[in-house]
Amino acid sequence: MSEKAFGTTIPQLRQWLVKRGQSTITAEAGESSTPAAVTIPNRATNRIIGRWLLGCSGLVVGAIVLGGVTRLTESGLSMVDWHLVREMKPPQTQGEWEAEFAKYQQFPEFKIMNHDMTLPEFKFIFYMEWGHRMWGRLVGLAYILPTIYFWRKGYFNRSMKGRVLGLCGFVFFQGLLGWYMVKSGLEEKPESHDIPRVSQYRLSAHLGSALLLYCASLWTGLTLMLPTHKLAETNRLTQLRRFAKGTGGLIFLTALSGAFVAGLDAGLVYNSFPKMGERWIPDDLLAFSPTLKNFFENPTTVQFDHRVLAISSLTAITGLYLFSRRVALPRRAKIAISLLTAAAYGQVALGISTLLLYVPTPLAATHQSGSVALLSLAIWVLAELRKVAK
Repeated sequence: MSEKAFGTTIPQLRQWLVKRGQSTITAEAGESSTPAAVTIPNRATNRIIGRWLLGCSGLVVGAIVLGGVTRLTESGLSMVDWHLVREMKPPQTQGEWEAEFAKYQQFPEFKIMNHDMTLPEFKFIFYMEWGHRMWGRLVGLAYILPTIYFWRKGYFNRSMKGRVLGLCGFVFFQGLLGWYMVKSGLEEKPESHDIPRVSQYRLSAHLGSALLLYCASLWTGLTLMLPTHKLAETNRLTQLRRFAKGTGGLIFLTALSGAFVAGLDAGLVYNSFPKMGERWIPDDLLAFSPTLKNFFENPTTVQFDHRVLAISSLTAITGLYLFSRRVALPRRAKIAISLLTAAAYGQVALGISTLLLYVPTPLAATHQSGSVALLSLAIWVLAELRKVAK
């Protein structure tokens, strides 16, 4: 290489190295800033998870309402076995329907109550129970499939992973508990002359677990979706939070006691209000022995307890409303408390009407749905009053 050519090459090489260094610095700066822009989970992914959980909680409400209608139409014992996949396809041909009907005829409900039932009548109660079971499977898929997707995408932090795993596990447990409940109504009880029905203990456990699943999903969804109010921490606000939590617990307990009323058909024993028959306290309130047995197996006591809990809930909600007027609250929190109060009075009116009219199916189903609505509003109030996370 000539000396002239060599002299020309050195400046070109120096310029190339300078440009290379500048591009490297720019690339490194871009790479270092990228993770901060796409950190997961973030506010956007939290909103997505919140919407998903609110949708799931809506499906759970559908399952609760459909389950109530299935019980009110006495359809819950029409399917006498349980298969996760095989029962997803109902009978299609005349022969398949007759075979399914023949299985039902071997169990106490047909022998004691429905011995003159026709095949078209059986098809109605079968489809009611089948629809409830298929809805339950839909709920399971709505929880499990998005959980897998969001997990792979990295949308969950450590705390949320534990929550969604718990919710999915609870869905699976709820399905098993449902079949365990149905089995109690299929058992032969030679010593009993009562009509076949599922155990009120298992029914209340089934409803209670569904309500817990619903409350957990709704609470988590709302806390992810609703921004936290920066409230001035005062003694009155602290007392209001405690009052709201106690009221929410009382509402839940009242809804759960309704399962015992349903399981024992206790809504049919004293169809008068405010007195039970001619008395404020009926004679047979503690007719069973031991005394504790009355609270779970005596229809009179179970109805009496439900009345007391309902009036107590109404009183507590009214007190919460009045106390909240003395606390400086954001507009959204005031709306939630006002709606809770209005719904409570509507729910009590529905309950009294259901009782006086001897538990008609449409009104009874509306009353059960009202209990879920009341519980939903209580959770909304708690979400509005929650503390800012530190």
